[in-house]
Amino acid sequence: MSETNAWQIRAVELQPQSKAFIDGEYVDAASGKTFDNFSPHDGHLISKVAAGETEDINRAVACAKKTFDDGTWRDMNPRDKKIIMLRWAELLGEHREELALLEAVDTGRPISDALNVDAPNSMQVIQWYGETIDKTYDEVAPVPGGALALVTREPLGVVGAIVPWNYPMIITSWKLGPAIAMGNSIVVKPAENSSLSALKMAELAVAAGLPNGVFNVVPGFGAEAGQALARHMDVAKIAFTGSGATGRKMMQYAAESNMKQVCLELGGKSAQVILSDCSDLEKAAITIGWAIYYNAGQTCNAGSRIIVERGVKEELFAHLNKFLESFVVGDQFDPNTQMAGLVSKVQRDRVNSYLDLIGQEGEKLIFGGQKTSGDNLLIQPTLIDEVKPDSRLAQEEIFGPVLVAIDAKDEVDALRIANGTEYGLAASVWSSNITRAHKFARKLRAGTVWINTFDMLDVVTPFGGFGASGGGRDKSLHALDDYSGLKTTWVDLN
Repeated sequence: MSETNAWQIRAVELQPQSKAFIDGEYVDAASGKTFDNFSPHDGHLISKVAAGETEDINRAVACAKKTFDDGTWRDMNPRDKKIIMLRWAELLGEHREELALLEAVDTGRPISDALNVDAPNSMQVIQWYGETIDKTYDEVAPVPGGALALVTREPLGVVGAIVPWNYPMIITSWKLGPAIAMGNSIVVKPAENSSLSALKMAELAVAAGLPNGVFNVVPGFGAEAGQALARHMDVAKIAFTGSGATGRKMMQYAAESNMKQVCLELGGKSAQVILSDCSDLEKAAITIGWAIYYNAGQTCNAGSRIIVERGVKEELFAHLNKFLESFVVGDQFDPNTQMAGLVSKVQRDRVNSYLDLIGQEGEKLIFGGQKTSGDNLLIQPTLIDEVKPDSRLAQEEIFGPVLVAIDAKDEVDALRIANGTEYGLAASVWSSNITRAHKFARKLRAGTVWINTFDMLDVVTPFGGFGASGGGRDKSLHALDDYSGLKTTWVDLN
């Protein structure tokens, strides 16, 4: 039996837990309702997932608040907390194949990516934040000698995390790690079509020793479970990753409830700027290809725009074509596949609607561009040239394997175009002159800027954006500040 067939059989035979996880156990939705979770790969029914609603969110938040108020986790010895989180990370590693399969079946991602990227990265994030627990110091402020002023980080209480479907396991770990390390309790509302990995992560957390009620998961739809969580009066913070439209609702819900803190990581239209003195166009083309076609372009910081200074486009396109000759597009359970289909018919149809725009303003199709229908969710890698900077193709987040190319007269024009969107999540610049590249990078309005590379991420560096890409940061030590509040305690020594 081939490895591909073996994974396909395991996917069909999978019987995942699909109930809500509240107070350390799997429970049905209060209403008894479920929703069908279908595989993007072949349409088979994976499971019937508990359809959480307001009553389920209320139960989860009440449980999380009780655990927080009791101090069971919040006040535990930091070294004991660290031991539990490190054991949790170990269990994530031991269950790597199961977690990867859950992720792949839910999202349609290539099994090789889920196995070699998603599962180990999630484990590493939990491990890294576990290590920070007994190494994070508070401060003594430089006040006059007759006083002592302490500045301490205080956990916020109950954190609500709403997670998208494109990288559910990784992004869930980005919220869990700093929130739990700081002593908070958390209620996670995963995307309705990718709930399975979060449920398993919660089970493993309790198995590692995390007290019941610290980590709860309530699957459900955004308009019901998501809104109830964001509006809850006992939720101190909402951490949301997703679309700009829903992000605006999160801010509205916070304002209309208890003025809870809101951390948003939203969309992007990331620019990859290729200046005319870029000396390694082959490397640039390979990196550009991976930056947009990895995960079929379903990445918030995907490098979906290339802005090319005069004189290098023809050679760059030739290298991009060569890259695609060896880029494997196909079955998600084939370990050699590098890009599979989109997550759903809804997303496929959204991408198709953008492909309909090609040519309306003089755009030229270089490769790809074919729409698909029916059960076919695979859209081929696409490159569109001669795109106008202010067109919909250049301004709106497509969230698919579609790369648009925009001509720039010179460096000044390239910078203007790169910064000419509402988004500010990520960008890159390619130049053989490091001084020129660095000066250019400093002018780019983006939360992450790469020079002569793209999508190099690590837990030690913060991730987030400016403008319509949201505010707040995931990852790094800075995220600990986002999941805590600073308290000043002033002591009069006179």
